[in-house]
Amino acid sequence: MYAGIAVAAGLLAAFLLRALLRWLGRHADRTRWRGDDVLVDALRMIAPWAAIAGGAASAAAALPLTRTVQHNVNQVLTLLVIFAATISAAWVVAGLVRSVTQSRSGVAGSATIFMNITRILVLAIGFLVGLQTLGISIAPLLTALGVGGLAVALALQDTLANLFAGIYILASKTVQPGDYIRLSSGEEGYVEDINWRQTTVRALSNNLVVIPNGQLAKTNMTNFMRPEQKLTILVQAGVSYDSDLEQVERVTTEVVAEVMTGITGAVPEHEPAVRFHTFGDSRIGFTVILGVGEFSDQYRIKHEFIKRLHRRYREEGIRIPSPARTVALQQGAVVLPQQRTAEPGAEDMTATRPI
Repeated sequence: MYAGIAVAAGLLAAFLLRALLRWLGRHADRTRWRGDDVLVDALRMIAPWAAIAGGAASAAAALPLTRTVQHNVNQVLTLLVIFAATISAAWVVAGLVRSVTQSRSGVAGSATIFMNITRILVLAIGFLVGLQTLGISIAPLLTALGVGGLAVALALQDTLANLFAGIYILASKTVQPGDYIRLSSGEEGYVEDINWRQTTVRALSNNLVVIPNGQLAKTNMTNFMRPEQKLTILVQAGVSYDSDLEQVERVTTEVVAEVMTGITGAVPEHEPAVRFHTFGDSRIGFTVILGVGEFSDQYRIKHEFIKRLHRRYREEGIRIPSPARTVALQQGAVVLPQQRTAEPGAEDMTATRPI
C-alpha cells in the first residue's frame, strides 16, 4: 500500500514540476538574457526524473526486499539520476557558452567548437561519477587513459593540430563566423562555422569550401571584416588628352556622391576622391575611390558607378578613348614607332623590319 502511494506521489510530483517549469519557461522567453531559458530547459529535463526516482526509492524501501536487491535498486535509481543530471549539466554549460558567444561582439553562436568541447568534458565527468557510484575504481582507468592518451596523441597529430588551431583562431579573434576572408591559395567567402576539425567557408557562388583549421592557421589570409566592415575600393578609369581635367574631376565627383547616397550598401558619409596618376599611351589615367559597407557590396556599387559615369560622360562630351597604337607602313617594310628625342642633327633611330 505504502509502496503504491510512494510511486504515485513521485509521478504526481513529476507532473506538477513539469507544469511549473513549463510556466517558468514562458516567462523566461520574455527576458533578454538567454541563460534563464537554458536553466529552465535543463530543470525540465532533470526534475521530473528526480521525482520519479525518489518515489521509486521510497517504494523500494517500503517493500520487503533483500539487502542485495535493495542495493541494486538504489544503484539503478542513482545511475538514472546521475545520467539525467549529466545530460542536463551538459545542456546548461553548452547553452551558457552559446549565450556568451552570442553576446560578445564579433562572435557568432555558430562557433560550435567551444560547445562541443564543454559537452564532451561534462559527459566524461558524469561517466566517471557513474563508474565510481557502481564501485568501480576510476584510478586505474585514469592511469590507463594517461598512458593510452600519449599513443592516441601521436596517432592523431593532424586531428589534434586542427583542434588546437581552431581554439587558437577563435580565442585570438583573427577569424570569426560571419567574416569574409580570402586565403593566399585563392579560396574566399564568408566563414559559416569553425568546429573542432575544420572551418566552413561559403563562397559567393553559394558553394561550401571546407578548410582544415591547421591549414587556415598557417596560411596568409586577408580578413575583409576587420578591423571594421567598411572598406574602400578603387576603380581605374581614363580620359582623352584633350579633356578638361577640372571638368572631369567635378563630374566624376558628382557621380560618386550620387552613388554613395543612392545605392544600398554604399557609405553615404564617404568623401568622393578622384586622383589622376598616369600619362598613358592614349589617355590620362585616374583612380576613383569608393566606399562600401561590406565586401560583397562592392560588385553592385561598381556596376552602378560605371553605368552612371559612362552616361554622364556622354552627356558632358567627355571622351573615353580606346587603346590605340600608330603603325606607319612603307613599301617593303613596317616602321615600328619608338620613343625617341628629336634633336637637330640626330640620327633617325626609327627601326624597320622587312615584311
